[in-house]
Amino acid sequence: MKPTCARCPHPGSEKMCNIKDGKGLANCPILHKKKVLEESIRLYDEPETLRFARNATIQEGECYQELNGRLRPVKPRILEIAEFAQKMKYQKLGFIFCEGLAGEAKVVDRYFKDHDFDVISVVCKAGRTPKEQIGILDDQKIVPGTIESMCNPIFQAGVVNDEKVDFNILMGLCVGHDSLVITHLDAPVTILAVKDRLLGHNPLAAVYNLDSYYSFLK
Repeated sequence: MKPTCARCPHPGSEKMCNIKDGKGLANCPILHKKKVLEESIRLYDEPETLRFARNATIQEGECYQELNGRLRPVKPRILEIAEFAQKMKYQKLGFIFCEGLAGEAKVVDRYFKDHDFDVISVVCKAGRTPKEQIGILDDQKIVPGTIESMCNPIFQAGVVNDEKVDFNILMGLCVGHDSLVITHLDAPVTILAVKDRLLGHNPLAAVYNLDSYYSFLK
């Protein structure tokens, strides 16, 4: 009974994950993953995990405001990250970003500095390691016939780990490179933005238009 929550046909107000005696698919994990649920709840007994989860949930609630009897969002993600880090009493932030967003990185760095954080920033090309180091052939480069430095996410992670940062922020890393960073980081991590070269770093644009303009992706 493999969970397929993404295929649940019921509206949120009627789902069993939101209300008692609610509706759900026959393979709903609430029904068939009870042991896993019990174990996950037990893990929240760990003090630091509990503090992290509580502050994340408090931050979620503070991102809405009631106006004319309706809830509306009031905070962009960059502000959420700053406020959450303040709640957690974090002081030193690791900022791991892609060279392609160097301009945006300057703005983000200044933003967190202005919020009194100590920001340790590392660009993806740091280390100047040639792509040949990991077996990349010349015709596999972006521009064949040139010397290209590889993205080095493990080095990025090593730098912020060495600086003993409290919290990490990722921005614009390539698919796969972001996975390597997350795998090798010591401190918790959040994502400010992901890379989408074609869609201006808004990958949901393809999702929203998968049945129309981007149907060729199917």
